[in-house]
Amino acid sequence: MRRGAGTLKKTRIVVIGVGAVGSTTAYTLLLRGRMDELVLIDANRDKAVGDALDMNHGLPFVGQTKVWAGTYEDCATADIVIITAGAAQRQGESRIDLLKRNVGIFESIIDEVLKYNDHGILLIASNPVDIMSYFSWKKSGWPTNRVIGSGTLLDSARFRYLIGEKLQIDSRSVHAHIVGEHGDSELPLWSLANIAGTELQLDEEAKQEIFTNTRDAAYQIINAKGATFYAIALALDRICTAILRNESAVMNVSTLLKDYHGISDVYLGVPCIVDRQGVREVMQIAITDEEKALLHKSADKLKDLIKSISI
Repeated sequence: MRRGAGTLKKTRIVVIGVGAVGSTTAYTLLLRGRMDELVLIDANRDKAVGDALDMNHGLPFVGQTKVWAGTYEDCATADIVIITAGAAQRQGESRIDLLKRNVGIFESIIDEVLKYNDHGILLIASNPVDIMSYFSWKKSGWPTNRVIGSGTLLDSARFRYLIGEKLQIDSRSVHAHIVGEHGDSELPLWSLANIAGTELQLDEEAKQEIFTNTRDAAYQIINAKGATFYAIALALDRICTAILRNESAVMNVSTLLKDYHGISDVYLGVPCIVDRQGVREVMQIAITDEEKALLHKSADKLKDLIKSISI
């Protein structure tokens, strides 16, 4: 819940990296009035200044949030620091080389944040989000509950939307999860998918079509317009809301797993309880042996990538 003016501490969110995802996330947070203060930080100072000025001009329509282009010193009193910064893949560049460049970028960002903040929550959105979240946790030395990746929250939303479209049911009434990597090795938990506790009336062909379109959604959007940013901004807004309002909401964020169906020492998207302390609890959901095997495969893939870049 937002706190008002006076002696009470004002809520502050810092967004680091105001490219397509960062600026859309900041604008979404502003429109929904999630915080008292919104700080934009970017290596391109002019871009951050321009975005802040543009948003300030809209304040007469939305409220009294204070918005400015800041520096890392402004992280000092931040409740949440959202990191969306990162390098784009160059033509002919391998995924490993891209990973190494992004790790280098994150190393400097985390160093700067830690100079001024030791109490907030790091919310990571940069891809590959599970590995960047794992690195941020390792680099920061913070408790795992306060270093969160956006995980498969967006993937699960896409999944629910596509199931709802197929069955002609409001997606908000669909209960379904995508878990694992936010990427090609993610998996659907069909065994738990339901509407009001009833099984989904879908044949195997329909299920495969829905999952394929869920997994490949980002590629479809990127091919059509170059980047995805609206839905991930809404997902990040949802996480911030659960934190600031102490909601104890269940959402599929990326967190460090500890003997989760036999998986440890890797960040993956799984159902978690999220409140003011970040990830309060990782939910030990019951899954089938086939789903467990696919989850282990997803974890092994990320562990191999982590080893390849020596995190």
